[in-house]
Amino acid sequence: MHPSPFQDATITEAVQLVEEAGPLDDAQALREAMRLQQDPGRRIVERARILGQRIGLQDEWARARAWSPWVLLGLVAVIVIAGLTLAGNVLGGTGQINVVVALASLLCLHLITLVAWLVGLVVPLGSFNASFGWLWLTLTARVAGGQRGQAPVLLRAITRLLNRARLLPWALGFVSHAIWTLSFAVVLAAMLFALAFRNYTLSWQTTILEPDFFVRSVEFLGRAPAWLGFPVPDAQAVRSPLAAASGQRAWALWLTGCIVVYGLLPRVVFALLCAAVWQVRKKALRPDLSQAYYRKLLARLDALAPPHIVDADPGQLPHLATHALAAGDTTDSLMAVGFELPDELPWPPAALDMRGAQAMRIDGSANARRELLDTLARVRPRRVLVGCHAASSPDRGTERFLREVMSLSGECRLWLFGTAPDDTARQRWHAWLADAGLDGLHAGDALEPMLHGWTGA
Repeated sequence: MHPSPFQDATITEAVQLVEEAGPLDDAQALREAMRLQQDPGRRIVERARILGQRIGLQDEWARARAWSPWVLLGLVAVIVIAGLTLAGNVLGGTGQINVVVALASLLCLHLITLVAWLVGLVVPLGSFNASFGWLWLTLTARVAGGQRGQAPVLLRAITRLLNRARLLPWALGFVSHAIWTLSFAVVLAAMLFALAFRNYTLSWQTTILEPDFFVRSVEFLGRAPAWLGFPVPDAQAVRSPLAAASGQRAWALWLTGCIVVYGLLPRVVFALLCAAVWQVRKKALRPDLSQAYYRKLLARLDALAPPHIVDADPGQLPHLATHALAAGDTTDSLMAVGFELPDELPWPPAALDMRGAQAMRIDGSANARRELLDTLARVRPRRVLVGCHAASSPDRGTERFLREVMSLSGECRLWLFGTAPDDTARQRWHAWLADAGLDGLHAGDALEPMLHGWTGA
């Protein structure tokens, strides 16, 4: 069976956690990933699969997946037994039910945990470690692999993935809400069965509170259940210590309605909400390739790629015209960019009067180019002066860069500086500009002509 995207992401994250203690021998895994996959992200996942198979992550995942439903059923069985026990304590064997104590005992823990979960959605409190969902994950890891296996690593990987995708409270919340839902369903079934076939007397008791307090409380709590058709005992029935048979039926249905509305229904609604959020955000469950760990892996994979000749016969390809920004689309900003300059050449040179221009220097890497182009797209400068090393040979990377700069500015000028170019170097650059379709670009090796009209409109 082909692994799911979530399994692939978990294994990849787990391999990263393992390598935090020291890198694995991955030479063969890198070569195999290069052979099997074309996309860089898929190559990283393929490498993690190979390494994970070697250190037993996939076997641990299979064991955890096999044990997880049984662990969940065990938790459900415990909750069901606890719910039946609680219902038995509420109903008791004396035939007397204090409705206030019954309602508090059935809803108190549920409401506390529900409020804690809701607050945890906004303010991380670490409260999810005490939820049924976290207990299920932890017990599954313990049963599947113990403390000495790889299951704890998988647990940490799953937690990091869910945190990064902002899904941890929703995933754990779904398990918790589902368990609470089943618990309330069992409690309600046991209560309704007992109330239907046994005779109970429902009342309230107090030593210091006024009867009007219970009248107002019963009326307030009964409003929402009344929308679903549950009756609410009237004031006379509340004040009466021992209500008539019709009053006892109203008390029983009021208690049932409160448990349904304040216990069962919120858990059902939030379980459905958690499932919906999971469906919306589950695509974000993937490795973060922007991390330094993955950037290094991508660089190593790139180094294994076979060399490609990218500059052969550049005149064979048609060149599309590059259009500068219109005057009305630019700002008054000026920029000076040093492109792939040797380390010994300073930028900007002391001879360059920037006159308020923003200076940047890039080494030609993809990240540096992307950062510069993002800046140009945001600033939309009126003019950009690009400085290139005169003794260097231009290539298609230079052409692509100049075209991108021209399309994001009002005017682009090319200054060839460094070692004074001889006629051969000058002719090479100008011939290349003509072949690349950039002969309209203002280029030269003297600074003063390049700055003519630099600050003019």
